[in-house]
Amino acid sequence: MKLKTKKSAVKRFKVTKTGKILRGRQMASHLKSAKSKSAKTRYKKKAFVSKPEKKNVKRLLPYNL
Repeated sequence: MKLKTKKSAVKRFKVTKTGKILRGRQMASHLKSAKSKSAKTRYKKKAFVSKPEKKNVKRLLPYNL
C-alpha cells in the first residue's frame, strides 16, 4: 500500500543527506521589535529535530521529501 506524505510536513521540514531532519525556529514571525538583534539572528538559523520527535516526523514524511 502506498503511503501518503503530509504536505504540511513537507513545507516545515527538510531531510539532509545523512538523514537528520531540519526545522525552523519558533518565535520568529511577529512582535520582532521587542526582541534583541541577536535573538532575531538566532531565529533565522535552522535547528535539528530532537531524537524523540524524529520518529513522529519520519512517519509524516515516508519518502524523505
